[in-house]
Amino acid sequence: MNKTLPKKILIADDEAFIRLLIAQTLEDLEDDGVLVLQAGTGEEALRLAQEEKPDILFLDVMIPQINGFEVCRIIKQELKLDDVFVVILTAKGQDYDRKTGEDVGANIYMTKPFDPDELLELAVKVLESNGTHNA
Repeated sequence: MNKTLPKKILIADDEAFIRLLIAQTLEDLEDDGVLVLQAGTGEEALRLAQEEKPDILFLDVMIPQINGFEVCRIIKQELKLDDVFVVILTAKGQDYDRKTGEDVGANIYMTKPFDPDELLELAVKVLESNGTHNA
């Protein structure tokens, strides 16, 4: 893979406020050349994941058109985009939901409200791992 390509983060959430909050949390990374992309629907998230192949995808479960679990399943199991580090970021914190996240291939399951510092730290760790995804 060409290491000169910019690192990319995709934020998929139907709430513009949440997308903005995550984008603001990650804005220091943009100063380092990281491209932050946003999607408001599951369909848009899938399209951008295929086209842009982000390093990290912050994915809400409750998004329109295609829910986040299904988006993750398609990315990991059908499209075989194993290099995309998927963080399910949702208000759904039940054990059943966590298990579903695991089953569809999410790398990490985080619940809202999230700690912005923790989110930034995770993003830095994943981006620095250069695709080894041991965050």
